[in-house]
Amino acid sequence: MIPAPLTQIAKWCGGNLLSGNERTLITRISKDTRTIQSGDLYLGIRGEQYDGNAFVAQAAAVGAVAAIVDSETSTGLPDGFGIIRVKDSIVALQALAKMVRAEMKIRAVCITGSNGKTSTKDFTAEVLSSRFQTSRTPGNLNNHIGLPLTIVNTEPGTEAVVWEIGMSHPGEIEPLAKLAKPDIAIITNIGVAHIEYMGSREATAKEKGRLLEMLEPGGLAILNAQDNFSDELAKRTRARVLRVGIESGEIRASTIQQSNDGSSFTIDTPSGRIETRITVPGLHMVLNGLFAIATGLEAGISLADCAEALSRTKLTGGRLEWKTIRDIHFLDDSYNANPDSMEAALATLAQIPSRGRKIAALGRMGELGEHAESGYRRVGKKAAQLVDILLTVGKEAAAMAKTARSEGLKNVVEAADTSEASQWLREFVHEGDVVLVKGSRSAKMEHVIGNFQ
Repeated sequence: MIPAPLTQIAKWCGGNLLSGNERTLITRISKDTRTIQSGDLYLGIRGEQYDGNAFVAQAAAVGAVAAIVDSETSTGLPDGFGIIRVKDSIVALQALAKMVRAEMKIRAVCITGSNGKTSTKDFTAEVLSSRFQTSRTPGNLNNHIGLPLTIVNTEPGTEAVVWEIGMSHPGEIEPLAKLAKPDIAIITNIGVAHIEYMGSREATAKEKGRLLEMLEPGGLAILNAQDNFSDELAKRTRARVLRVGIESGEIRASTIQQSNDGSSFTIDTPSGRIETRITVPGLHMVLNGLFAIATGLEAGISLADCAEALSRTKLTGGRLEWKTIRDIHFLDDSYNANPDSMEAALATLAQIPSRGRKIAALGRMGELGEHAESGYRRVGKKAAQLVDILLTVGKEAAAMAKTARSEGLKNVVEAADTSEASQWLREFVHEGDVVLVKGSRSAKMEHVIGNFQ
């Protein structure tokens, strides 16, 4: 954050400075007392389970020098501790982020889509980092709290940023896009994630397209050449449009070869051709890498430098991460799941060479609503085509198991929970087998691997 005194912060966020030295400079804000660093400003947010206003004294004890609150504060605060009182802490954070963003001289890349946002963010940030001082969304802080917090905590001297824009309900993209002010916007795809709340892919496309509407005429929209909503999305922007894809689009990948530790491929662009690789398998990961290449070229980075940066990118954990435990190979894709990403992961598993069997350990998929039954059936059918053994975890995945059996897969196992799934794997997997592990965050499928060890 650009160093700002408490008086300036209070003005920006529409609050009143009740106590503290008005000249105290703030360079970082945290809403979690576990991440407070000395000199931070603490943001008290009232949530569904906890009221952050109740932890001001705890924040002060671990180094915070001031706090933004929207209710009565704790007693026993250190002398000189700053208190900024606001009507609503989240609204105040967003107002503060708007003012901070207006002061920033940066190239902003914003990414949304049903799948692949974080992987695309990681690839893109690495490519831009080859020339510019670059920051990115930490973790998945991409909502109405996470994005403004990311903006205000951007370090001085940053030249480029890569921010995720997330949504699960209608109306969430536009205010975030207005806050972020993108120069380049990427839509990875339009799928069925959050369809419980969106109702249809058409509604999702309409919502995601709000990001493109925020681009100025000199900006760039980068779209998935293989997504059947891309033509319609392209009509939503005044900016230039560039498409990337597997053997399609202005920037495309071909001659793809996959292994357990990554994919090698050729990139064709209007400015030339080059061979490169990424450190994770999967055609969808190759596509995510192409978004990064397109961004780098737009930023003036050479194709050779873009390709080299892509090849060294390490993705956030739980995304097709190859792990070997006692000669058993795991493809850890446990970070999240929906029917589209499940099918992509199953296809990746099928394409990886192995000496043993292909086993898919799949858990629940969240936010499908009335589409849950059809989503599980869809994944069960794909699993029957591509794997040797399907291990489903949790009662919600029963439709997946039932469909796989009806499609002719003989080896289908149903586990009640992750512990039972781990126990089955310990007893029945063989040396050389490859096990894909995937499910929504709520399924905690990472425990399948953790309990196996």
